[in-house]
Amino acid sequence: MHPDPAVLPPRYLRTKEAAAFLSLSARTLEKHRTYGTGPAYHKLGGRVVYSVDDLKAWADRGAVTSTTDPRGQLVPPKRQMPPASPRAVRSAR
Repeated sequence: MHPDPAVLPPRYLRTKEAAAFLSLSARTLEKHRTYGTGPAYHKLGGRVVYSVDDLKAWADRGAVTSTTDPRGQLVPPKRQMPPASPRAVRSAR
């Protein structure tokens, strides 16, 4: 006899599984977690896990009906490195 799914605890996914569920790369999901723009997550025994319900809710919040809907940029651009100073360039030669 199988247990009733309604009484089972929520299913949790590791970062790689959660990213696949959302059709994202694991790195993109990690960036969202770092910037605070991603789905809610939990730490269980030091491991980051995501509830399937939280992933669905986060994806639904991103739903838009038009390309003109005002939306902020979800993931900040890659951090730009400042140009090397002329002094550092000369000493490297």
